[in-house]
Amino acid sequence: MAQMVGGKASVRENRAPRFSLKQQETLAAWLFVSPVVTGFLVFFVGPLVAVVIYSLSEWNLLTQQASFIGMENYVDALTQNPDFWLVIRNSLIFAAGLVPANMILALCLALALSRPFFGVVFFRTIFFAPVVTSAVAWAIVWKFLLQGENGFVNQMLAVVGIHGPNWLRDPNWAMVAVIFTRVIKMVGLNMILYIAALQSVPRDYEEAARLEGASRWQIFWTITWPLLAPTTLVIMILTMIGSFKVFDHIYLMTNGGPENGTLVLAFYIYQQGFKFFNTGYASALAIIMFVVILALTILQLALRRKETP
Repeated sequence: MAQMVGGKASVRENRAPRFSLKQQETLAAWLFVSPVVTGFLVFFVGPLVAVVIYSLSEWNLLTQQASFIGMENYVDALTQNPDFWLVIRNSLIFAAGLVPANMILALCLALALSRPFFGVVFFRTIFFAPVVTSAVAWAIVWKFLLQGENGFVNQMLAVVGIHGPNWLRDPNWAMVAVIFTRVIKMVGLNMILYIAALQSVPRDYEEAARLEGASRWQIFWTITWPLLAPTTLVIMILTMIGSFKVFDHIYLMTNGGPENGTLVLAFYIYQQGFKFFNTGYASALAIIMFVVILALTILQLALRRKETP
């Protein structure tokens, strides 16, 4: 369409937009999520790919000499290194002790603190406080408490006539001591998760069962516990993953000893990578730990689906 402006004709053309409305919305959405996607690629995918590449090479972090060796690091760990299976055994023992103890104690605390009563907030705070306490400070304090005869724990046991062992230097008790301190440190988090799940359980079910003459144990076992199954599965998986990633307690309390009795996989990876500077071998161990955790997680999910009707 032409119009006369100052004696001249100007043509106004109806041009189609460069991008359609759907394309504009898609572009805007990608722009909004681009910081998160960039961070994910740079700080997660990038290091993961680098670890896989490092695991296929013999790279000494100190000399910066690297050479491609294929799967030799994995073969060495699985078939030639006797310490590897000791580390796996220690890690499984640590997880087998930590996960049930943490979950049972967390559930008991949640059952006791889920109902309102005078001082319930205080007790919840007391049990949750170790979760937000510095792990380094927590481990150092417990290291002093669990010393030999001079430790506070053994002094309290001596009052009642019990001779306590040197908890962190006795091969028979070091793992128990580390598991105990880790359980006390992290039980508050699972307690809060269980409390939230318990408060979402409909009270009508409990009231109906109580009117039918069911005991507290019957109400818990037939009503409350099945309704807690999804929360229990999440807590079990998170606690299990955390048990394989434990490092600070081992490093500060036992340093993997005595006699490698607390040498778990995460600490062993640290030793290989930053003490012996075998970056390639440490990367292969990290991939193995990832596979082990993934397999255990899939197994738990499969067992849960099998139990669910």
